[in-house]
Amino acid sequence: MDDIYESDKKARSFTLKLIKLSLYLLLNKLVNLSRFNKQLIMLIVDAIALILIILASFSIRLGFWYFPNTDFIFWLLVSAPFIGGIIFQYFGLYRSVTRYVSFHALWAIVQAVSLYALVWGVVFLGGHGIPRSVILINWILSILIIVSLRMSARWLLTKERFGKRKRALIYGAGDAGVQLVSALSNSSEYKLVAFIDDAKELQGNHILGLKVYSSNAIGNLINRLRGDEVLIAMPSVSRSRKFSIINSLEPYPVMVRMLPGVAELAEGKLIIDYLHEVNIKDLLGRDTALPNQKLLGKNIINKVVVVTGAGGSIGSEICRQVLSLKPKILVMYEMSESSLYTIEKELASHSTTLIDIYPVLGSVNNKNRLNNVFKHFDVDTVYHAAAYKHVPMVEFNNTEGVDNNIFGTLNCAQAAIDSEVETFVLISTDKAVHPTNTMGATKRCAELVLQALSEKQRGTKFTMVRFGNVLDSSGSVIPLFKKQIKEGGPITVTDKSITRYFMMISEAVELVIQAGAMGQGGDVFVLDMGKPVSIEVMAKKMIKLSGLEVKDESNPDGDIEIKYTGLRPGEKLFEELLIGGNTIDTANSLIMRAKEDMVPWNELKPILKSLKEEVKCGDNEKIRKLLIQLVPSFRPQSRITDILHKKV
Repeated sequence: MDDIYESDKKARSFTLKLIKLSLYLLLNKLVNLSRFNKQLIMLIVDAIALILIILASFSIRLGFWYFPNTDFIFWLLVSAPFIGGIIFQYFGLYRSVTRYVSFHALWAIVQAVSLYALVWGVVFLGGHGIPRSVILINWILSILIIVSLRMSARWLLTKERFGKRKRALIYGAGDAGVQLVSALSNSSEYKLVAFIDDAKELQGNHILGLKVYSSNAIGNLINRLRGDEVLIAMPSVSRSRKFSIINSLEPYPVMVRMLPGVAELAEGKLIIDYLHEVNIKDLLGRDTALPNQKLLGKNIINKVVVVTGAGGSIGSEICRQVLSLKPKILVMYEMSESSLYTIEKELASHSTTLIDIYPVLGSVNNKNRLNNVFKHFDVDTVYHAAAYKHVPMVEFNNTEGVDNNIFGTLNCAQAAIDSEVETFVLISTDKAVHPTNTMGATKRCAELVLQALSEKQRGTKFTMVRFGNVLDSSGSVIPLFKKQIKEGGPITVTDKSITRYFMMISEAVELVIQAGAMGQGGDVFVLDMGKPVSIEVMAKKMIKLSGLEVKDESNPDGDIEIKYTGLRPGEKLFEELLIGGNTIDTANSLIMRAKEDMVPWNELKPILKSLKEEVKCGDNEKIRKLLIQLVPSFRPQSRITDILHKKV
């Protein structure tokens, strides 16, 4: 008996799957029909429905199953589809897309059916001895049936029961959340299952058919409603609040997406394409300070501005923001032809002003080229972003690192002095503080050069701005993590204890421009980067908020493994922003003025001369000794004898 029962059960299951598959294929075929064929099918279905509704109306009124028994009644039935078809076409019932039937469309259906029932009743029933109540019954049934047919078709064609859709919870039942539900109501990708909101007055209510739950119940909701994704619809809240929400979602295996900010919403960008995955900037949990517009424009508006390293991550963003501040001329100085071509094309395609943009190929090691460019354009402001910055790369190519980062900066600074440039801003790095690698040591030397030149002369104001990692820059770990997650892992982290400061490129550049405008000469400004971020924790967050699980000893069935590769040559566990502890607040709470020691030019010059000679000779050991002489806090992690054969 059990075998027979199991066999019948399997047979019923197979039959049900076969029916579902058949319906799914039929629906797909219907969806892919031409517009004319779809309208023809709707017309035929409406015609049959109107005839059956009239028969049902007579049957209900007379109390028995009624069938036409006279020629008049026959023509009465035949006329209904013609009258209904003409009126329905006039009201646009065959022009609307069934899958996207809205409340407005339903009201048009009610109006069309009401007019049809009235016309049909008055013309054909009046004076023929047929009960007038049939008109009322026909009207009511016609509205119910025609509307039901549209809604049923909408329900089927949106694949409510066929095909896999992601079950999503909307976090935020405000205006943005309501608009998001409306935008996704016809989506074949999402099935919306609930609202989550912290407002107690909304909890327990239904909005657009979705119940509003408390955020305290989110874990239970995700499990009970089988949620796949959480869509955060709170574009106007602070970044710290978003960070808090994201943290609360981290323990659950759901993908988290977020609506764009208020600026994008103002442009009408509230559709599924603008939902983005939670990224690193949403995980920083720090709010930005409003920029000082006077400081932003002080060194740029109607000025001739040069950006060195214009094709790099920082340089290209400086170019974008400088252009938006309406300079007189923007000169982009870059040694990489392809990088310069890319940024020049981007700015040319987006610029709607008459600002002159000049892409200039050249190296910062070519002092004559720099002098000619600065004098030819009569430059007012220089943002010096050109540098070799990848720690392991500079560690193995330290002669080029020293030549480019130190002497390239010196060349730019001397050209600026010779050309009477007003303001010179150096983009520095947190790796210049107590450096453990050649790159950091060279950047600290570049700072010393500008400090010494600033003391030596007063014509050009030299300013240095020091900050940590920027997001999505070339070489950043974040794009690497995203790529590794998409490829199924593993994610590579150098050390469990490693931490880094992070900031958005756009925010960093905005602060750099303001800091440069505050400089009086020889200033070192430090940006408030917030709290350092654990790279391991960041990797785990990115895995979990992608709807995946970390694969480790405690969870061997997880999705993405984290592998620890060990510190790279010259890399340290944590970065610092200050050499000493002395800082002075500025007009911007995110910019601090550092008080640090400097080396006078007469002491610096002979060491630089010796360093230049050793770079020409390629003597790595002597170069390192001179760097330590210039930067006593330089504590190299990699030994020359270990990597000498790899250095050039």
